[in-house]
Amino acid sequence: MTQRPLRLGTRRSLLARAQSSAVALALERLHPGLRVELVGIDTRGDRILDTPLSQVEGKEFFTAEIDAALLAGTVDLTVHSYKDLSLELPAGLHIGAVPARENPRDIVVFAADVPERLASGAPLRIGSSSPRRQAFVPAFLQRALPGASSGAPRVELCELRGNVDTRLRRLSEPRGAERQLDGVVLAFAGLARLWQDQAVGAAAVLRELLAGLPRMLLPLTLCPAAPAQGALAIECRGADERTRALLSAIDHPATRAAIDAERALLAQRGGGCHQRFGATQVQVEGLGALLYMREAGDTGPAAPELRWQQPPPPRGPLRAWDGSEQPAPTLEAVEGAATLCAQWLAASNAAFIAHRRALPELPATEVNRCRHIWVSGTESWFALAARGVWVEGCAESLGFGALRATLAAPLLALPPPREWLALTNEEAASGWGEVPVLATYRHARAADQGAGPRDALQVWWHSGVQFERWRGQLRADCQHACGPGRTAETLRRAGVAEPAIFPSVHQWREWLHT
Repeated sequence: MTQRPLRLGTRRSLLARAQSSAVALALERLHPGLRVELVGIDTRGDRILDTPLSQVEGKEFFTAEIDAALLAGTVDLTVHSYKDLSLELPAGLHIGAVPARENPRDIVVFAADVPERLASGAPLRIGSSSPRRQAFVPAFLQRALPGASSGAPRVELCELRGNVDTRLRRLSEPRGAERQLDGVVLAFAGLARLWQDQAVGAAAVLRELLAGLPRMLLPLTLCPAAPAQGALAIECRGADERTRALLSAIDHPATRAAIDAERALLAQRGGGCHQRFGATQVQVEGLGALLYMREAGDTGPAAPELRWQQPPPPRGPLRAWDGSEQPAPTLEAVEGAATLCAQWLAASNAAFIAHRRALPELPATEVNRCRHIWVSGTESWFALAARGVWVEGCAESLGFGALRATLAAPLLALPPPREWLALTNEEAASGWGEVPVLATYRHARAADQGAGPRDALQVWWHSGVQFERWRGQLRADCQHACGPGRTAETLRRAGVAEPAIFPSVHQWREWLHT
């Protein structure tokens, strides 16, 4: 006897239907013979389009009607953007699955003429109704957008409601129109799911709306996302054993753990979507779970925080040497590198700049001929933006390897690694695999190297060059530590079996005193 189909309740927006369709297809693939039917449901949040939800009484704007249908038995399961769910589920409901999370970051999509407006010194109107984004994004963009000729860009965030496609259409409104915006801040995950949609026609709509538009992917270090952003929550009735069993096949325990950690922090602050608070946990190879968080109070945004599981405490007595505090070595330009760099950038569609010093003093117009510029971290981003360079995103100081999954996202439509260009120093030019590398500078060896870390028991290596300079004069029982990426690779290639990898030197200093 054929089992009846599962009825999946969904909002009618393009994104909600795309997300629900993807879940339905995944369930049908994993359970041959199963059929999942979508049932459209209108919600209060979809009907209120003229007022920011932060100014409307009540909560559960996008879930109350769907939950009611589920409890009434009209539908068997529902798919929610997890960040929209209340911290407390209605009695009788159960989160049957949390699939693997999409990229949790925010992305800013700009109108096509924004580079020209920046060059003219015009202010930018960026759309977002999120109190969290309003607290963090303007200050970031004022440093991240190119502004060398006219000083820091002026950025104003204004209220924005509506579905994803409605928001993006405001970027193409005629210049001077009341609804025209210079940019919109959106969840990367929502765009990514629309881009990959194969069932409701969302992909074709999104490709048309995004064609040729500049963008920036916001770093979690300074702009953490809303708790649970990028994750889906699939609800069913707690007593519905059949549906619960079917949903268990698409559950992703690591995503559940990350969401639980983020929402626990939200619960400490009273919950709700009106919080100026971001918390995002990501898994990084070699470091484990990194939880980025930040909040804003009446006096403005607080400093960003990072929580992670530290290694065991230091062995033996403390006698530390901090390579990040040592005088910077003299730099020498590689002969002919500037000319080569200009030629290679003109011929490349994407480039990764490993340090702000790796980009020769070229006119910004020449650098920006390469359409997609990515950098190692926010400090390099800000330094290049001050030179007029449009940077699209960064590795958040975790190394190029940690960035590969993001760069492979279909939404970004970036070329494969073999078609990128990496700019770095001569000593770090090996080990990039298929990525073409251009060394633009080298570190000059100082005649007098000073005392260095000869007697240190705990050493922080600021770079692979620094390690190579001192490696022959270290104690055998020295504990090596560094950040992720190229420096860690240098230590391992040199035979350091278990270097301690920290997100940054700040966490190493904290670890010394645990």
